[in-house]
Amino acid sequence: MNIKRQINLFLNQQKELFGNEIFTYSLNKSIIKKTSLYSESLAMEHLENYENSISLCQECSLGKTRNNFVFGSGDHNADLMLVGDVPGVNEDNQGVPFMGREGKLLDKILSAIGKNRRSDVYLANILKCYIPQNRNPLLSEISKCKSYLFKQIQFINPKVILALGRISGKVLLNMDLPLEKLRENVHDFKGIPVRVTYHPAALLRNPDFKKEAWKDFKWATTLLKN
Repeated sequence: MNIKRQINLFLNQQKELFGNEIFTYSLNKSIIKKTSLYSESLAMEHLENYENSISLCQECSLGKTRNNFVFGSGDHNADLMLVGDVPGVNEDNQGVPFMGREGKLLDKILSAIGKNRRSDVYLANILKCYIPQNRNPLLSEISKCKSYLFKQIQFINPKVILALGRISGKVLLNMDLPLEKLRENVHDFKGIPVRVTYHPAALLRNPDFKKEAWKDFKWATTLLKN
């Protein structure tokens, strides 16, 4: 029996016993949290169905050169969503965003704020396909692909978005400004607070940026606690 069938069987059994709500303890065991029994299962199913519906996309020339369609990964009910710009060669090979050295650095940052890429965080990019020679994405490519990201955000409905890099900030906010200018303010994407910070690749190239990026991740953590 595959994992999905096991989950559905368990949820159906729980529904028969306890109805449509389940009580779970928070991490500190001191607060009981009541959640919809099917909310996580439905979010996962909807997002997986959407991924399947677009994964063969050939709307631009990148569809012909990619190895893998890099949809996104993480917690389907995440409070924090991280949005990068374009998958790199490691992502293209594995079909998962933020891999290689960039991914390892991001994992360390997430660990420092008490999170990881599988729990309460969702990772995605503006574009879903690798661009050969690592050039910047064309406006035509962005216009074809950004609706996929916007739909992901709608499904996940995070409480906070961190845009990693100028391109992701530009697309999410429809503001063509330098990254330093974008970082000066908290922005809004359809009611969701957005802060633009440095991409992990930029932090590897210039470690001096890490201090400022840390401030942005701490801001997100503080906002989520309120």
